Amino acid sequence: MRKMLRVPACALAVAGLCAAVPVQAETVVVNAARMLDVRSGRYLQQPQIEVVDGRISRIGRAGDPLPAGATRVDLGGRTLLPGLIDMHVHLTADPTLSGYQGLEYTDNFWTVVGVANARRTLRAGFTTVRNVGSANYDDVALKQAVEHGYIDGPRIVPATYAIGATGGHCDSTEFPPSVAVPGPGVADGPEAIRTAVRRLRKYGAEVIKFCGTGGVLSKTDAVGAQQYGLDEIKALVGEAHMLGMKVAVHAHGTSGINDAIRAGADTIEHCSLADEESFRLARQHGTWFSMDIYNDDYILAEGEKNGLFPASLEKERQIGRKQRETFRAAHAAGVRMVFGSDGGVYPNGDNARQFAKMVEWGMSPLEAIQAATVNAAEALGRPGDVGAIEVGRFADLVAVDGDPLQDITVLTRPAAVVKGGRLLRE
Repeated sequence: MRKMLRVPACALAVAGLCAAVPVQAETVVVNAARMLDVRSGRYLQQPQIEVVDGRISRIGRAGDPLPAGATRVDLGGRTLLPGLIDMHVHLTADPTLSGYQGLEYTDNFWTVVGVANARRTLRAGFTTVRNVGSANYDDVALKQAVEHGYIDGPRIVPATYAIGATGGHCDSTEFPPSVAVPGPGVADGPEAIRTAVRRLRKYGAEVIKFCGTGGVLSKTDAVGAQQYGLDEIKALVGEAHMLGMKVAVHAHGTSGINDAIRAGADTIEHCSLADEESFRLARQHGTWFSMDIYNDDYILAEGEKNGLFPASLEKERQIGRKQRETFRAAHAAGVRMVFGSDGGVYPNGDNARQFAKMVEWGMSPLEAIQAATVNAAEALGRPGDVGAIEVGRFADLVAVDGDPLQDITVLTRPAAVVKGGRLLRE
């Protein structure tokens, strides 16, 4: 028999009284010298941004009356941009522990690594990230810890485990047959793939990432080889879309890229060997390319010291420059592009170093910024929340000294970061 919990009448009366009293909304006012409208590329001088409960309620000018009881955040002579968005990170990775070095650490060590990396990423000006692959549902844990205020970090869109074929880039290919490594994301055939999508969604995935071709850092596969057939890709994309999730595809090779686009995938990651047919299909389907064109510098400079497999270094030598040439060609062809850095392959927190590479390989500074703001917000499916300084969106802001449209490298040196109206760094 279930026991009845007796609550004193006086306690109920107090609870009712409390429920009837409205909670005072938290109001913040942010001032700076100017604010970049990332859609038009124009500056608003002396903006005054009013924030209520973490979202922008009004954008006016310095000197406008301040709301009663507002907290003032004065960022002086700095330039404001929307908080930046990185569409491809691995917060629970440390590139200095590559190859077999990671086996020295217990499983939950990587969760703690993620705590430190989340803080570094946020303080680097990236207030939203899409984490496309982690073990043990660590990215869900980080998201929950950030949202409950236990740790500082960006808004996290978790993919949990990346889905992939047996022996493919998303499988553990570095061990002999006698060593069994559980892989909740390893699935073969349309039905098993559908089940994997449902399982990951059950445990917190908000986007599905799968490996359509081989990769650089996996040990036994060819970087461009396709690893799922078109029927399998269609099953995965269809299941994810039915559940309201977008799909990101790790794909270096041409055929894997093109079949993923044909199947309706939302973003293609890496895109190293995309060709003219890939560009045509991407324009036709509205597919986004996310190309990590900075980390080649880091991998080739530091990879051997960090313990990367020799085969991985050789694959990077083969693919790195080609990926940058493809980036330039895709941009020139009018393919829609977002900012995705592959943070974790190089140190998280250095994400903004990619902006200079994007400009070097064909984008204007404004286009590079748009890739990490309005474009990324649209690709995420969250244009009402992030990606621009506009009424109704979260008050996620980054302040820099200087003009990013003239010198994109100022984004690597944020002077202040505001998330949800809260000043985090100055």
